[in-house]
Amino acid sequence: MQSSPSSLAAAVPADAPDWPDDFARRYRDAGYWQDTTFFDALDACAQRHPDALAVVDGALRLCYRDLLARIRRLAGGLARLGLVRGDAVVVQLPNGARFIETCFALFQLGVRPVLALPAHRHYEIGAFCRFAGARAYLGASQLGDFDCRPLAAALQAECPTLEHIVMAGDDHAFTSFDALYDAAPMLDCAARADDIACFQLSGGTTGTPKLIPRRHREYLYNVRACSAASGFDADTVYLAALPMAHNFTLCCPGTIGALLAGGRVVTTARPEPDQSFALIAQERVTHTALVPPLALLWLDEQPQRQADLSSLRVLQVGGARLMDHAAERVTPVLGCRLQQVFGMAEGLICCTRLDDAPERIAHTQGRPVSDGDEVRIVDATGAPVAPGEIGELQVRGPYTIRGYYRLAAHDATAFTADGFYRSGDRVRRTADGDLVVEGRDKDQINRGGEKVSAEEVENLLLAHPQVHDAAVVAMPDPMLGERTCAFVVARAPAPSRLVLKRYLRDCGLAAFKIPDRIEFMPRFPETGIGKTSKKSLRDLLRRQLQAAA
Repeated sequence: MQSSPSSLAAAVPADAPDWPDDFARRYRDAGYWQDTTFFDALDACAQRHPDALAVVDGALRLCYRDLLARIRRLAGGLARLGLVRGDAVVVQLPNGARFIETCFALFQLGVRPVLALPAHRHYEIGAFCRFAGARAYLGASQLGDFDCRPLAAALQAECPTLEHIVMAGDDHAFTSFDALYDAAPMLDCAARADDIACFQLSGGTTGTPKLIPRRHREYLYNVRACSAASGFDADTVYLAALPMAHNFTLCCPGTIGALLAGGRVVTTARPEPDQSFALIAQERVTHTALVPPLALLWLDEQPQRQADLSSLRVLQVGGARLMDHAAERVTPVLGCRLQQVFGMAEGLICCTRLDDAPERIAHTQGRPVSDGDEVRIVDATGAPVAPGEIGELQVRGPYTIRGYYRLAAHDATAFTADGFYRSGDRVRRTADGDLVVEGRDKDQINRGGEKVSAEEVENLLLAHPQVHDAAVVAMPDPMLGERTCAFVVARAPAPSRLVLKRYLRDCGLAAFKIPDRIEFMPRFPETGIGKTSKKSLRDLLRRQLQAAA
C-alpha cells in the first residue's frame, strides 16, 4: 500500500540546507523530482513483479513479494522499539539481504540511517552515533574477522542517545534482528518525499567523515538517471561486490537501481575473483561495479582461470581513476563493456555511455548523467579555465546537496554563494564534453577507492605522547592508485613503526586508514611562511620509491 506523502504530517527538522524554492520548482517541473519515497518505489515494483526473483544471498532466494513482506515485518519490529520518523540510527551490516531489508524498513519508517562501512571501527562509529544523535546501532556480531560485540557494548556506554543495540548473529546480550521480524507488519509509509532518506559519508579532509543528507526525491532521481545511463531493466542481474553502504554500490545505480528496475541483486561479501567469478557464472550476472584495484585483480586472474563470464555485459569501475592501459584491457580480457564512473556521495555522477567509442570509454570518466547537472571548472580565483585546461570541479544540480548535516560553518567554504559544491577534484573537459579526472585539490588520499583524511590520521598521531609532529601524504601505488605514508617527528625515546600502527588500531581507526608506511625525520621541510611543506615530503617520498625500484 503506497502512502500519499502530501497527506502526512509536516516535515521534521532536517538540520541541513534544502534547495531554494526556485530550484525546487524547476526540478519538479522538469520531472526530476517526484512525490514518492524509496519504499513506495519498491512497493510499486513488487506489485508489478511479485514473483520475480529479487535478492540472492547465498542459499536465501527472495522474490519481490517475500522481500516486501520481510521489510514490512522488520519495519514493524523497529517501530516496536520506539523508533519514529526523523530519528537517526547507525547501520553497519555486511552485504546481504539483511542490509537491503534494513534500509527499506527504515525508509518506510522515515528513520534516517547513517550508512557506515564494514571497515569502520570504534573511532568512526562512535563519532557517527554522537554527531547524529543516533537512537540505535544496527549491526552484526561479526564483520569478517572483527568481533563487533565489544564495540557495541562500548557504544552503549559512551553514547547517551543510544537506546538500542540490534545485532545479527548468535549473541544474546543485545536485541536480536531475528526477533524484530515477529512484529505485525507495518503497512503505510511514514516518510515523505522531501525527508532525509539516509546519510551517506563524505570522504572528508577535516577529520571524521561528514554526514551527507540524501533526500528521497533527489536520491531516487540519482538512481533513475544512473539506471538509464547503465541500461538497467527487469533483465538486470547485479552483483553487489563492493560494500553495499557505498553510494556507488547502493544507488549509482547499484543495488537499489536493480531492485527498482525489477531486476535481481546477487550479494557477496568477497569481491575477489574466486567468489565473484563463480557467482557470475551461476547466477548469470549482467552488471557489477568495482574499484580499480579489484578491476586490476580480475584482469590479472581471468586469463589463468578462464571463468565463464559470458553473461556479464557491463563492468562499472569507479571510486578512483582507472588508468588508461587497464581500461583498454577490460573488454578483451573480461568480454564485457567497461563503464567508467566518476562521482561523489554529495551528488554529481558522471559516466561513459554504453554506446561510446572504445577510446572515449578508455580515456575519460564520462559526462553527467542528468541534463540538469551544472558543471564548471575554475582556477584558484574562481574564474573559469580555458577549454581543455585543468581546474577545480564545481557542481550543482537536482541531486547534488546544498549543505552537509549540521555543518553550517563548513558549508560556507564547501559551497559557493550561488550554490555550487566545491568538489576539490581537479578535472579537465574534452572537446566532446567528457571529464578527465587529474587529481585532487584537497588533503585527501584515495586508497583504492577508500578516502582517507590526512588530518584525521595526523590528529591521532599527534595525540601519541612520543610524537612531536606528523604529516600524512599520498604515495603512488600501481595497484591501489595511492597508499598512505606518515612522516613523523618523534620525541625521545622514539616509538617504533609497529608501536604507532598498533596505537592507531587501538584508537579504533579503520584499517584502511592506518598508514602503509611510516618515515621518521628530525624536522619537516617548511614553506616560505613556515608551514610544513607536504609537496617537499611527497617529492622526497617519490625519490625514495624511485631509488628502491
